[in-house]
Amino acid sequence: MANKQGDSEATIFFADTRFERMARRPGGVSREEALERAQNAVEELKTDFTGWIDQQYSELSASLADIAKDPSDKDALERAHQKCAYLRDVGSTMGYTLVTFVARTLCDILDAYIAGAPFDKDVTDCHMDAFLLARTDEYRHRRPEEVPELANGLLRVVEVASIVPPTWPKD
Repeated sequence: MANKQGDSEATIFFADTRFERMARRPGGVSREEALERAQNAVEELKTDFTGWIDQQYSELSASLADIAKDPSDKDALERAHQKCAYLRDVGSTMGYTLVTFVARTLCDILDAYIAGAPFDKDVTDCHMDAFLLARTDEYRHRRPEEVPELANGLLRVVEVASIVPPTWPKD
């Protein structure tokens, strides 16, 4: 005979984790106050973020200059990729949406260079120029779809520059 709905012997219970017990403890601050404090902390960080972007940009630029001198310099490629990844990963959180997009496309290109695609200084210069624009107050909050010429151009550059030549034994 089939069980009717509600005739289940299963008991549903929720585990009482350490985190949940700590969250229920008296004291602390209200949710609203905690959120306000977090927002204030992020706003405070944003003022320092412009300087941080400038520093990362300078270090990325220096690494790319090293690569232009010696495209086989794996350490410089790794340094450039690391700086670019920092910009990609933090940009949107701090309100620099376009910086994140430019960094993501440059990371894709650096990945291709690491995989063996031929280095092209014009490609990295194009991205560094896009960074200069994306860092400005006028453009930093814009999404890629709001600047389609720039976004589509960078995506096309990634597509062309990321072509890794095949490696096969030559006879």
